[in-house]
Amino acid sequence: MSGYPATGGAARPSPGVHPGAERVNDPLRTAFAAVHGGRPEGIWAAPGRVNLIGEHTDYNDGFALPVALAQTTRLAARRRTDGRLRLHSAQAGGPVVDLAVADLAPGAVTTWAAYPAGVVWALGEAGHREVDDGADLHFDSTVPAGAGLSSSAALECAVARAYDDLYGLGLGPPALARIAQRAENAFAGVPCGVMDQMASSCCVAGAALHLDVRAGSHEHVPFGPGAAGLRLLIIDTRVTHDLGDGAYAALRTGCERACALLGLAALRDLSPDHLPRAERMLPARLRPLVRHVVTENARVAEAVAHLKAGRVAELGPILNSAHASLRDDYRISCAETDLAVDSAVAAGALGARITGGGFGGSVIALVAADRVEPMGAAVTAAFRGAGYREPHLIPVTAAPGARRIE
Repeated sequence: MSGYPATGGAARPSPGVHPGAERVNDPLRTAFAAVHGGRPEGIWAAPGRVNLIGEHTDYNDGFALPVALAQTTRLAARRRTDGRLRLHSAQAGGPVVDLAVADLAPGAVTTWAAYPAGVVWALGEAGHREVDDGADLHFDSTVPAGAGLSSSAALECAVARAYDDLYGLGLGPPALARIAQRAENAFAGVPCGVMDQMASSCCVAGAALHLDVRAGSHEHVPFGPGAAGLRLLIIDTRVTHDLGDGAYAALRTGCERACALLGLAALRDLSPDHLPRAERMLPARLRPLVRHVVTENARVAEAVAHLKAGRVAELGPILNSAHASLRDDYRISCAETDLAVDSAVAAGALGARITGGGFGGSVIALVAADRVEPMGAAVTAAFRGAGYREPHLIPVTAAPGARRIE
């Protein structure tokens, strides 16, 4: 007997296609049938993200300004009734990962499957026990893994949104983002803040997401550089990173230690005016971390003011300042990302910086539309000259967050 509802079965109501769903003849249905047999109940998508400004501020209760990307993780899903969670990824390949929902626990899954399985676990832990029945899931993604573009958050938010629709949980995008963050923190073991998941879940087309982590609030700020004759480009250095390797956790621990020494709830509570005095109270190894977070929060406020006033070009110097801070104070850059920034700016970019968790990944560059190709050629030539792998250039379009597409 199969573990999923038969077509036309009356055991459960069909979730149907939500109003506004993007009806397409999606080949993901064919792939799902090849892996799991039969048809999925629907298809969902969640985007990667690129952060304009506000790096490593989210776990310090601060501010960030991400944009959702057109690149997405897509998910075909179908409910089961036997308590099995069966996962397959077009990118990972290999056999179906077959798990018992009842056995899900932090540390029980160590492959890519920890991210989607963690969402199911987190939903159950939050009291949504209907997810215990299981599901068949098949993923396909255009979000580059390890590029600092939040491929893990896209995976998590696609699952969260699909489950919200399939089971009628009514959680809404911010709550789903928190579920996804808990999956990554507690189940996959990555102590990230909530910015990635909020961007993937809550963004709207044509806007950046001004996120206030402590307040749990967000605002959509118009972001359309094309109207100003500009483009935002991602330069994927193809240096992959793994935020679960301990370096990211060490940064967060350092920030928490600084807060304890300063008597603060979070570094968000330290103003730029009081930074010099705070630095004198800290051991040398913690001062640069605090300096970055405090100045980065100020850069977010400045960037939001420029965007609201239609001064997109003014983001350029802010990006340059942020990269210097991430390179020299937070120390998460590397030779490839530094070369991408330096060569992009030398070729006419208004500004550029490393983006994402760091230790590789991607750089963003703000550039005039007529300088896109010359800048790309200059960066590529610089990488070839240094003996590095050729970078990938990805144009940024501010896209919507997690949604049902069929």
